Amino acid sequence: MAKQIIRIATRQSALAMWQTEYVKGRLESAHPGLAVEIIGMTTRGDRIQDRPLVEVGGKGLFVKELESALLNETADIAVHSMKDVPMDLLKEMEIPVMCEREDPRDAFVSNQFTRLEALPEGATVGTSSVRRKSQISAVRTDLQFMDLRGNVDTRLRKLDEGQYSAIILAVAGLRRLGRADRITAALSVDMCIPSAGQGAVGIECRASDSTVKQLLAPLNHADTFTAVACERALSRRLQASCEVPVAAYAQLLDGKLHVIGMVASLDGKRVLNANLRGKPGEAETLGVALAEELLDLGAADLLPDQRANRQANRPADP
Repeated sequence: MAKQIIRIATRQSALAMWQTEYVKGRLESAHPGLAVEIIGMTTRGDRIQDRPLVEVGGKGLFVKELESALLNETADIAVHSMKDVPMDLLKEMEIPVMCEREDPRDAFVSNQFTRLEALPEGATVGTSSVRRKSQISAVRTDLQFMDLRGNVDTRLRKLDEGQYSAIILAVAGLRRLGRADRITAALSVDMCIPSAGQGAVGIECRASDSTVKQLLAPLNHADTFTAVACERALSRRLQASCEVPVAAYAQLLDGKLHVIGMVASLDGKRVLNANLRGKPGEAETLGVALAEELLDLGAADLLPDQRANRQANRPADP
């Protein structure tokens, strides 16, 4: 193959760099002689640390600068945590490859308490995720939540300083950074369904760059790609954003694709859950079907865009 160098655009956080070094190693192993260059970037999402993401534009702030590097051809690929990638990509972009998924669950991290159930009444929990807040609130209505931003080490330091009784992080990130020892307990998927794509690393490139896509192909993990495609289809149909608690998790079991989905109110007083199973080859169709089932259960009332659409299409009173 003619291409002798591939340039990776990445955020410069410790976790993003781990993911990028992992992809770099996989590429070099698959293509001896290929030079891989890393271009570290600071995104707007990294720069804004004093406000919740929902107030400043959502998780898409972590990928816009990386996509700009692809568009102006100063980079060939970008490496993303799939949970941070908007559901609708630019028409010029494609994510043809997803690496094998790490544990997608959320981690309960505390220096004093062994599990979520052991927290005393009114304890303070650190997380900026409305998905986590709503699902945990559904089982622990007494807890107090405080926003928690920053990289993994910053969040752990704030816990160690006593600012929180516990914090909620992703199991995958802690494991990848060699901090698995800080995981007090993993929250069960039955109690806290993960965000779509959580634990998966995706590789984005220009849709027209067939040479790069051929180089990336050996890195793809088919089961992860199928599961995340299903989850993202559900979120896309619901027009989900980080402002609304939406969760989706799919996995292949006994030759079938099983997917569970959740939509909740911000306070966790109303939580809608549904599940389906179907053929792996129909992953996106299955995700959309489950989204429709959640809408039938009343999810539109909890989703601002869906509620507005439904009101706009409602027949006028006679």
